[in-house]
Amino acid sequence: MKGHILGGRYELIEKIGGGGMAVVYKAKCRLLNRFVAVKILRPEFNNDEEFINRFRIEAQAAASLSHPNIVSIDVGEEEGIHYIVMEFIDGITLKDYIKKRGMIPWREATNIAIQICSAIEQAHRNHIVHRDIKPHNIILTADGIAKVTDFGIAKAVTSSTITMAGS
Repeated sequence: MKGHILGGRYELIEKIGGGGMAVVYKAKCRLLNRFVAVKILRPEFNNDEEFINRFRIEAQAAASLSHPNIVSIDVGEEEGIHYIVMEFIDGITLKDYIKKRGMIPWREATNIAIQICSAIEQAHRNHIVHRDIKPHNIILTADGIAKVTDFGIAKAVTSSTITMAGS
């Protein structure tokens, strides 16, 4: 997909990550002349209409969030390619930061935790539960800002939402 242009504006430059459900590319936004990250749903999920509907609803709910400790996102679809456009964070995951540094001093750890909790609080105020908070889904910028990312399995909570034990 390298070199492909999505939505007439996002030029995929290089693959920077991926998981079981999606592949992430660094891309250049031609409209705003800046780098973004584009998460593209793997093709094997494109034929599951129920999955696509849930992906769309939950991604749009996460896209509605605006907070300095939440990676901003937008969603799109083009010719059967479902994708999420995220602000590109030049940083390191909290997981890698802990591996690299070892024990983090309590003041720094407290500062990071407060930022994460602030992001989660904002999501909850908007009736969105992240459901996958872990060091791998937190990115730290060079100036110490923690950004919560990967709302891919987030759940938009409504009055009809129920939680089942063991699921």
